[in-house]
Amino acid sequence: MEDYLKELGHLGLIARLKRISDSMIYSIRDVYKMKAFEIEPNWHLVFLALKKHGSRTMTELSEAFGLSQPALVKIINKMKQKGYLDFIKDEKDSRKTQLRLSQKAKEELPQFEEVWNAGQNSISIMLAERHEFLSQLGELEQLIKKKNFKERILEQLEKEKA
Repeated sequence: MEDYLKELGHLGLIARLKRISDSMIYSIRDVYKMKAFEIEPNWHLVFLALKKHGSRTMTELSEAFGLSQPALVKIINKMKQKGYLDFIKDEKDSRKTQLRLSQKAKEELPQFEEVWNAGQNSISIMLAERHEFLSQLGELEQLIKKKNFKERILEQLEKEKA
Protein backbone atom coordinates (compact mmCIF):
# COMPACT_ATOMS: atom_id res chain seq x y z
CA MET A 1 0.00 0.00 0.00
CA GLU A 2 1.18 3.50 -0.85
CA ASP A 3 2.12 5.83 2.03
CA TYR A 4 -1.32 7.14 2.94
CA LEU A 5 0.07 10.18 4.75
CA LYS A 6 1.79 11.32 1.56
CA GLU A 7 -1.42 10.71 -0.35
CA LEU A 8 -3.23 13.08 2.02
CA GLY A 9 -1.00 15.97 0.98
CA HIS A 10 -1.31 18.96 3.33
CA LEU A 11 -3.78 17.04 5.50
CA GLY A 12 -1.03 14.53 6.33
CA LEU A 13 1.62 17.15 7.21
CA ILE A 14 1.22 17.02 11.00
CA ALA A 15 1.27 13.23 11.07
CA ARG A 16 4.34 13.12 8.80
CA LEU A 17 6.24 15.62 10.97
CA LYS A 18 5.29 13.61 14.06
CA ARG A 19 6.40 10.38 12.39
CA ILE A 20 9.80 11.88 11.56
CA SER A 21 10.13 13.33 15.06
CA ASP A 22 9.18 10.05 16.75
CA SER A 23 11.58 8.07 14.58
CA MET A 24 14.47 10.38 15.45
CA ILE A 25 13.58 10.49 19.16
CA TYR A 26 13.34 6.69 19.43
CA SER A 27 16.64 6.34 17.58
CA ILE A 28 18.50 8.76 19.84
CA ARG A 29 16.99 7.03 22.90
CA ASP A 30 18.43 3.75 21.61
CA VAL A 31 21.85 5.37 21.16
CA TYR A 32 21.68 6.81 24.71
CA LYS A 33 20.75 3.38 26.04
CA MET A 34 23.65 1.74 24.16
CA LYS A 35 26.02 4.35 25.60
CA ALA A 36 24.48 3.97 29.11
CA PHE A 37 23.59 7.68 29.22
CA GLU A 38 20.96 8.61 31.78
CA ILE A 39 19.49 11.42 29.69
CA GLU A 40 16.42 12.04 27.55
CA PRO A 41 16.38 13.24 23.92
CA ASN A 42 15.07 16.75 24.64
CA TRP A 43 17.55 17.50 27.41
CA HIS A 44 20.27 18.56 24.98
CA LEU A 45 18.57 21.95 24.64
CA VAL A 46 19.09 22.68 28.33
CA PHE A 47 22.62 21.28 28.42
CA LEU A 48 23.73 23.38 25.46
CA ALA A 49 22.02 26.60 26.58
CA LEU A 50 23.52 26.36 30.07
CA LYS A 51 26.93 25.46 28.69
CA LYS A 52 26.81 28.57 26.53
CA HIS A 53 25.30 31.00 29.05
CA GLY A 54 26.44 29.57 32.39
CA SER A 55 23.09 30.00 34.08
CA ARG A 56 19.53 30.89 33.12
CA THR A 57 16.12 31.14 34.73
CA MET A 58 13.31 28.82 33.73
CA THR A 59 11.54 31.75 32.09
CA GLU A 60 14.59 32.56 29.97
CA LEU A 61 14.94 28.95 28.88
CA SER A 62 11.21 28.61 28.20
CA GLU A 63 11.26 31.68 25.96
CA ALA A 64 14.47 30.63 24.20
CA PHE A 65 13.11 27.18 23.36
CA GLY A 66 9.51 28.23 22.68
CA LEU A 67 8.33 25.70 25.28
CA SER A 68 5.58 26.19 27.83
CA GLN A 69 6.65 26.57 31.47
CA PRO A 70 5.00 23.23 32.45
CA ALA A 71 6.83 21.39 29.65
CA LEU A 72 10.15 22.89 30.70
CA VAL A 73 9.52 22.24 34.41
CA LYS A 74 9.02 18.56 33.56
CA ILE A 75 12.39 18.43 31.78
CA ILE A 76 14.18 20.44 34.48
CA ASN A 77 12.83 18.30 37.32
CA LYS A 78 13.96 15.09 35.63
CA MET A 79 17.41 16.56 34.96
CA LYS A 80 17.71 17.71 38.58
CA GLN A 81 16.62 14.28 39.78
CA LYS A 82 19.46 12.70 37.77
CA GLY A 83 21.94 15.20 39.22
CA TYR A 84 22.60 17.26 36.08
CA LEU A 85 21.42 20.64 37.35
CA ASP A 86 22.08 22.94 40.27
CA PHE A 87 19.46 25.47 41.37
CA ILE A 88 20.81 28.78 42.66
CA LYS A 89 18.72 31.58 44.16
CA ASP A 90 19.17 34.80 42.20
CA GLU A 91 21.28 37.24 44.22
CA LYS A 92 19.28 40.25 43.03
CA ASP A 93 15.80 38.72 43.21
CA SER A 94 15.22 35.84 45.64
CA ARG A 95 11.99 34.93 43.81
CA LYS A 96 14.06 33.85 40.81
CA THR A 97 16.07 30.68 40.61
CA GLN A 98 19.01 30.33 38.26
CA LEU A 99 19.77 26.94 36.75
CA ARG A 100 23.27 25.81 35.93
CA LEU A 101 24.98 22.59 34.99
CA SER A 102 26.16 20.47 37.90
CA GLN A 103 29.67 19.07 38.14
CA LYS A 104 28.32 15.70 36.99
CA ALA A 105 26.83 17.36 33.87
CA LYS A 106 30.09 19.14 33.08
CA GLU A 107 32.02 15.89 33.38
CA GLU A 108 29.64 13.90 31.17
CA LEU A 109 28.94 16.67 28.65
CA PRO A 110 31.86 15.82 26.28
CA GLN A 111 30.46 12.29 25.82
CA PHE A 112 26.98 13.66 25.16
CA GLU A 113 28.33 16.24 22.72
CA GLU A 114 30.10 13.51 20.77
CA VAL A 115 26.73 11.83 20.15
CA TRP A 116 24.97 15.14 19.44
CA ASN A 117 27.66 16.09 16.92
CA ALA A 118 27.27 12.72 15.20
CA GLY A 119 23.50 13.34 15.11
CA GLN A 120 24.01 16.81 13.69
CA ASN A 121 26.35 15.44 11.03
CA SER A 122 23.80 12.75 10.17
CA ILE A 123 21.08 15.37 9.69
CA SER A 124 23.44 17.49 7.59
CA ILE A 125 24.12 14.51 5.34
CA MET A 126 20.41 13.71 4.99
CA LEU A 127 19.67 17.34 4.09
CA ALA A 128 22.81 17.92 2.01
CA GLU A 129 21.01 18.77 -1.21
CA ARG A 130 17.98 20.24 0.52
CA HIS A 131 19.22 23.67 1.58
CA GLU A 132 15.75 25.14 1.39
CA PHE A 133 14.26 22.73 3.94
CA LEU A 134 15.51 24.51 7.07
CA SER A 135 14.62 27.94 5.75
CA GLN A 136 11.13 26.73 4.82
CA LEU A 137 10.77 25.19 8.25
CA GLY A 138 11.82 28.52 9.77
CA GLU A 139 9.26 30.33 7.64
CA LEU A 140 6.54 27.93 8.79
CA GLU A 141 7.54 28.52 12.42
CA GLN A 142 7.35 32.30 11.89
CA LEU A 143 3.91 32.03 10.30
CA ILE A 144 2.68 29.98 13.25
CA LYS A 145 4.22 32.50 15.64
CA LYS A 146 2.31 35.33 13.96
CA LYS A 147 -0.97 33.42 14.00
CA ASN A 148 -1.21 30.00 15.58
CA PHE A 149 -2.77 26.99 13.91
CA LYS A 150 -5.96 27.17 15.97
CA GLU A 151 -6.55 30.78 14.90
CA ARG A 152 -5.97 29.85 11.27
CA ILE A 153 -8.43 26.94 11.45
CA LEU A 154 -11.11 29.11 13.07
CA GLU A 155 -10.52 31.79 10.42
CA GLN A 156 -11.02 29.22 7.67
CA LEU A 157 -14.19 27.93 9.32
CA GLU A 158 -15.55 31.47 9.43
CA LYS A 159 -14.73 31.99 5.73
CA GLU A 160 -16.59 28.79 4.88
CA LYS A 161 -19.69 30.05 6.73
CA ALA A 162 -19.71 33.33 4.81
